[in-house]
Amino acid sequence: MILAQVSFLEMIDNFLWGYAVLPILLVLGVYLTIKSRFVQFRRFPFILRSFSSSLRSKHDGQGVHPLKAFFTCMGGCMGISNVVAVCTATQIGGPGALFWIWITAIIAMIIKYSEVYLGMRYRVSDGKGGYRGGPMYFLQKVFKYGWVSKVACILLCLYGIEIYQFTVVTEIVSTNFELNKYGVAILLIIVMIAISRKGVHQVGRVASFCVPFFVIGYISMGAWVFFQNLSILPDVFHMVIQSAFTGHAAAGAFAGSTILLTASQGMRRSCYSGDIAVGYASVIHSETGESCPEKQASLAFLEVFLDNFVICTTSIMLVLVTGVWNDPAEANLLVQRALEGYFPAMNILMPLFLLMLGFTTIISYFCAGIKCAEHISPVIGRRIYYVFASVSLIGFVFLESRQALTVMSITAACLLLLNLYGIYNLRKEIKFHREPQKNAFQIETSLEQISQN
Repeated sequence: MILAQVSFLEMIDNFLWGYAVLPILLVLGVYLTIKSRFVQFRRFPFILRSFSSSLRSKHDGQGVHPLKAFFTCMGGCMGISNVVAVCTATQIGGPGALFWIWITAIIAMIIKYSEVYLGMRYRVSDGKGGYRGGPMYFLQKVFKYGWVSKVACILLCLYGIEIYQFTVVTEIVSTNFELNKYGVAILLIIVMIAISRKGVHQVGRVASFCVPFFVIGYISMGAWVFFQNLSILPDVFHMVIQSAFTGHAAAGAFAGSTILLTASQGMRRSCYSGDIAVGYASVIHSETGESCPEKQASLAFLEVFLDNFVICTTSIMLVLVTGVWNDPAEANLLVQRALEGYFPAMNILMPLFLLMLGFTTIISYFCAGIKCAEHISPVIGRRIYYVFASVSLIGFVFLESRQALTVMSITAACLLLLNLYGIYNLRKEIKFHREPQKNAFQIETSLEQISQN
């Protein structure tokens, strides 16, 4: 009975992503990329300089510091999906899934920019020195009926309960450290609620410590493995490109993949790991004290770049270079097996890595879910959400992670369809950063200086 239900859910998931979400995402992403004159490429050097200067700046004004919002979003992006879910895409779709992750990331940058921009554009003051925004606000400008934005809000509440990553974290911790699974789950829930009570400020503080620590450590280990295998890297990249356009023969315990399956797996995992157009980033970034929507939304480019081109690519390349992607093993063990041949105590370090990553994602999503619950019911929304989240997380912790991932994927697909429709209808409201042009006085002054010299 349960297997039949899982198969039915997976069929719905494959249909939504393969025939609705991905085609719409591609068309809208290409359109916005052309309209913005490839802003994700043009403005990237400026974004890096702006991010560097923001690290040294202080923020004493209204709302959350822009970088705290950024790190909270990165805490949501950089989770177990970057290490486990993307490996699942490779097992099912073959090495070519990595190529489609790259393609999706380029397009997804402009989509995520747009949703953050609209969240900033239509946000409102919360009356307590902060702001609130997200799809539940900008969708009100698209649909005449208010219930549509409420549906988006409810879906975000469901998405904010990260059952997949919670299930994986609980399984990893209880198995590797031989602890009671119920005890681990209850302890994680208590800590999650305690941290999220103080909102984006506290979650951003936790994420700003965990995310850089993980990125530096993980990339350093990956670079060492790649350095040890320099001679086969060209062959691995050739295999990725070839598989992207030909599919892949059966490997391990998995059936062979077609081109459509390879592309679908790569693209949906890229969207899931990068939180593309689900509304989560729009909710978090809208709380910032930054007054310029274009500037804050530009940080979305950096989020997608780090998430997809850096972390996801490192994970998949590790399992491809070491050959473990062919092993008939659980996806949460593939990267650990890839690193075991080069570093000691990976049976301890990898669970700690995944615990750190998974927990920052869980609390980041949960924080956004609380905001949506309070939007639905300002009086009792938070308390009801605490109870609902606790019951849901404990209920899913004894099911397979594959089932939890399918539920999250279907919820994400529904949110994407709503938000992509909203972004399309509000496309004329979206402004893109352009290089500042000199006015007539500046040009005249420059000419005078040149003539004097």
